[in-house]
Amino acid sequence: MELKLLDKNGKSAKKSVTVSDATFGREFNEALVHQLVVAYMANARVATRSQKTRGTVKHSTRKPYAQKGTGNARSGMTSSPIWRGGGRTFPNSPDENFSHKMNRKAYRVGMRSILSELVRQERLSIVEEFKLETPKTKQLVDKIKDMGYTQGVLVLTDAFDENLYLSSRNLTNVMVVEAQYADPVSLVQFPNVVATAGALKKLEEMLA
Repeated sequence: MELKLLDKNGKSAKKSVTVSDATFGREFNEALVHQLVVAYMANARVATRSQKTRGTVKHSTRKPYAQKGTGNARSGMTSSPIWRGGGRTFPNSPDENFSHKMNRKAYRVGMRSILSELVRQERLSIVEEFKLETPKTKQLVDKIKDMGYTQGVLVLTDAFDENLYLSSRNLTNVMVVEAQYADPVSLVQFPNVVATAGALKKLEEMLA
């Protein structure tokens, strides 16, 4: 499978890069991609909520009112979940586990499906290199505009580039990551994905 290669300015380099059909030419599996995205987001979730049960909430052990003669329902303690200020029936705990299990094989197939769909929708662009001479946010913004991108851009590089990292960390619609750290949520979320030729090879090796 041949993909067009762009130069560092985003113009056609009149070259092409060969990629495997197994990684960039698969059919789109919507159910698997949905499972992959949900699992990734769930595994990133941290249990920070903590609520009290009727046994841990602060309350008086005094019976709120007499057992008979008041016309109210029988009640022994104000810590009951049906009382205002009482404990929760099924409280949230910091020990909750929100993680979803995802098999390695299914993860790789899902990532290949996402990359293949990006190619079909022409949202994936391949460049020879993507670098900045100095760590300046304005230079990165101008470079992206010159390449013709007006919406969010995800840049995949083959190695860590400090200039790109420092230039992009204040931009909400631009994200620069190494290919080995590419995640399914970002690939689906960003309308445009720019990957270097070296990053493409790393993706193929990871998902082989």
